[in-house]
Amino acid sequence: MTAPPASLLSLATASPPHVVTQDAVVSAARALFGPRYSDFEEMAAVFANAGITSRRLAQPVEWYLQPRDWPQRTTAYLEAAGPLFEQAAGQALQAAGLEGRDVDAIVTVSSTGIATPSLEARAGTAMGFRPDVRRTPVFGLGCAGGVSGLGLAARLARAEPGRTVLLVVIELCTLSFRLDELSKVNMVATALFGDGAAAAVVRTGSDGLLEIEAEAEHTWPDTLDIMGWRVDEAGFGVIFDRAIPPFARRHMGPAVDAMLSGVGLSRADVGRFVCHPGGAKVVEALEGALGIAAGSLGAERAVLAEYGNMSAPTALYVLERVLEGPTPERLFLTALGPGFTASGVSLLRRQ
Repeated sequence: MTAPPASLLSLATASPPHVVTQDAVVSAARALFGPRYSDFEEMAAVFANAGITSRRLAQPVEWYLQPRDWPQRTTAYLEAAGPLFEQAAGQALQAAGLEGRDVDAIVTVSSTGIATPSLEARAGTAMGFRPDVRRTPVFGLGCAGGVSGLGLAARLARAEPGRTVLLVVIELCTLSFRLDELSKVNMVATALFGDGAAAAVVRTGSDGLLEIEAEAEHTWPDTLDIMGWRVDEAGFGVIFDRAIPPFARRHMGPAVDAMLSGVGLSRADVGRFVCHPGGAKVVEALEGALGIAAGSLGAERAVLAEYGNMSAPTALYVLERVLEGPTPERLFLTALGPGFTASGVSLLRRQ
């Protein structure tokens, strides 16, 4: 017996209240690192070339100007993540005409902080979740988390037709900001990272914005050093040990072909690739790798410019932006993340 299709009923995004321009970030970084890091001016071009004009921060700018340890970062994560969870989840449920008590299962994706009890448990009373709601917190997917999380929510919905699954994706990347690391990798992270959250409601049936047709992943062997976190007493430290744009340009096309082939599709079947914009050069590399016209990933560039790289929620911000205009019959949502992994979800527009 074939399981009924999973549908995306609603999609919502939420951002922290603190906004900083890229120009202000460059000025602050120059004051903080310039006197101590001889290569700073050489690296300053990263800020200008990132394709970012503004970002949202989990904490006021002043918070980032002092050294922070792991307990302080964890406290800041919990303070900011709770309200963002409630805002994003509340908006997604409202858009679907539902309330917290209607949710049967929750998938919470976050790789930029540790919360035990996890975020959905902490928000349970405020959101009105039932005592029997099923909780699935997911850690470690990085930038691919929004896409992989949507795929997981769809699989859970198909496993129990009629059940309502709430996906919430929260990343507070800026809380990993390190004053103690005088390195190119830290400068790149400082130039790129922003904070944000997204939520979606998934359920089987024919109602909704899109049908979640299929999910796929592709992990390259011997690539653990490309992206990730290392952890020390001061907090997370970003790992970018290989240049991601050249890797994406060389390998993303065959990986997407493999993912599509695995679910019975090809690139010709996709009307619009919806991509996670890791940075301006990553967007250019993806256009080349996927064989699409240069400059055509406009929504990706717009989200990157306005919000920076928010890790996992970013792809869902782009999907929300794409759905604001006319869309082709089939979209393929994709992102790259630690592993090193490409995650993809095929989406069909409702007629």
